[in-house]
Amino acid sequence: MRYAEMGYNLEVDLATGNIERAETDPKLMELHLGGLGTNIKLHWDRVGPEVEPFDDENMFVVSSGLLNGTPAFSANRTLCTFVSPQSRTLAYPMMGGFFSAELKHAGYDKIIFRNKSPKWVYLWVNNDKVELRDASHLVGRGALETQDLIREELGQPKAQVAAIGIAGENRCFTASIEQSRSSCSRLGGGAIMGDKKIKAIAVRGTKDINLARGEEFLQHLRGVMDYIKFRNANPIPDVMTILSGIGSPQEMVHTDEKWHTENFMWGNARTRRRDFWSKDNEKNWTETQLATVKRLISCYNCPQHCGGLVSFQNGPYYMMKCFGKLTYSMAAYVDDLGFNFRILNRATEYGVDSFSTPQILAFAVELYEAGILTDKDFAGTSTYPPCPSDKEGRFFWLLDRVVHREGIGDILADGVYYAARAIGNGAEAFDHNTIKRHEQLPLKLGTLDPLYFLMYSTNEKISITQIEGQWPQSAFPTMEQREAFVKDWPQLPDDHFKEYLLNWEVRGDNAIPYYPTPEMCSEIVDWMEMLHNIDDACCVCAGMSSFCLKPPYHIHNYPKIISAATGMDIDEAGLKKIVNRNRNLHRAYNNRRGMTRADEKPPEDHWKRRYPELEEELLSTYYRFKGWTMNGVPTRGKLEELDLGYVADDLEKRGILKNGQD
Repeated sequence: MRYAEMGYNLEVDLATGNIERAETDPKLMELHLGGLGTNIKLHWDRVGPEVEPFDDENMFVVSSGLLNGTPAFSANRTLCTFVSPQSRTLAYPMMGGFFSAELKHAGYDKIIFRNKSPKWVYLWVNNDKVELRDASHLVGRGALETQDLIREELGQPKAQVAAIGIAGENRCFTASIEQSRSSCSRLGGGAIMGDKKIKAIAVRGTKDINLARGEEFLQHLRGVMDYIKFRNANPIPDVMTILSGIGSPQEMVHTDEKWHTENFMWGNARTRRRDFWSKDNEKNWTETQLATVKRLISCYNCPQHCGGLVSFQNGPYYMMKCFGKLTYSMAAYVDDLGFNFRILNRATEYGVDSFSTPQILAFAVELYEAGILTDKDFAGTSTYPPCPSDKEGRFFWLLDRVVHREGIGDILADGVYYAARAIGNGAEAFDHNTIKRHEQLPLKLGTLDPLYFLMYSTNEKISITQIEGQWPQSAFPTMEQREAFVKDWPQLPDDHFKEYLLNWEVRGDNAIPYYPTPEMCSEIVDWMEMLHNIDDACCVCAGMSSFCLKPPYHIHNYPKIISAATGMDIDEAGLKKIVNRNRNLHRAYNNRRGMTRADEKPPEDHWKRRYPELEEELLSTYYRFKGWTMNGVPTRGKLEELDLGYVADDLEKRGILKNGQD
């Protein structure tokens, strides 16, 4: 009997229509856990570095995690992996909701899509019955509309459906995968589905998931729930509201947007509006949100209510979560929050990433204002009207052009990095918020933050909002506040981190950029990465672990929970080794695809005050800490320590790692 995992993957050959139920090697769980860990291994073994994003050989994997479907609170993330059309590296965006649990209950850990279908299809998984069905009648339909139509067609109102919209059909690089109340949105997963002509995946499952030691597992979860209740009743003092609790830092219950609107950049990540959150704007935005959010909702088996079911002025219902409620308003430089609710409804049906896409549209507007794009680029044709002159109308028009790949939208649909180089004539200078060809959250501050420099630069996720977490974002002004914070901090991997925080000052010798030191930064970032990688292997929401201060899940209780679920004899050291194995395998995979030290730097204007020598020291120190070469490649010694000698052999054969280079 397999515990926690189901032990079977679905192998779908889209070219032939052949579907196989393939038993998995139980050893893989011991080596890589599940979720992201086993997905990385699949891609290493089966997708070579010569494979391009839109090649037949680019595998698309939809995966549950090790704890999905079990009683573990907030184990509800679905992971998708593929070679990204944006970054050209291995991407792994995630979505919440109910899909992953349904997949596990259907009897499968993963769905592995190979090759391309000659016609539009959707996959229907109903326990042991699995079939590819014609989806030609769904082409041109919205992502949410498609979900409803499939449920109706199947007569399965409880089926969980993940679908793409028109953006995915047209292979827009920022196309998302939409699933009820969540979105798998970063790095172009929707474009890969569209390229393979997968319109949707529908799943219904009713099978049991076995636990090795059920009572022990539930006892650990009682402790987790007790802590959740405690934190909900006792928010952390002296930090901003969105960081004081657990769950998504941008829960829809919050209406105070002073931090985001005054500190994040508006337009094409260029303008900060320090005085935006006036009493009038606070009143208008609060009233708009409260009138629009019809009820707060949660994902599968989660006690928090981070998402909101929204309907603006009695318009269509859709789900909203996180910073997406602000992105279009701030990118378009529109003061009205209602505009964001209106355009996000259309964007969700189109199926586009709500972080990258607004920046692309703002980028186009800025190029027009600079004279690089002209009236000709914004003109109408026989099939669509000219671009309106008002801010809101301009954004709606540009969004339509991008998702349909019409006119200038065909170029913009490839994202800011590629569009800037295709347009030329100075457009490259306006690409100032991408890392590894991927748009970042438009947060640009004053002095270089060494921790964020490392997170932005080096993490394989390439999305800062999903990397940060357990370390406070800034130093506490007084020693009393610092002492109060560290007094109750059982989640720490080691108590010496307390000293780092106690000595961290707002100003003075122990302030940024020279504190925390490069050595401290390496430790702190490694700790945050470690928790994110555990979450992504178990598919637990980061809002309950890696992406919040003092979370319910941490390095001390995770091994006990995983052991009770799986029957594995695993302690903290063993868990750390597994996630380090996954992290280094992922790094090596991207190294094999050409990623080097030269790629690992934030945009030039990300901070007003940069310190080039310190940045190089940070990167070198971090590489040494990780056991990598000065080009960011895991050494043979590190790889063999993690039972990845075969990876070292491959890297040496390709000349990426020099023989004996440690």
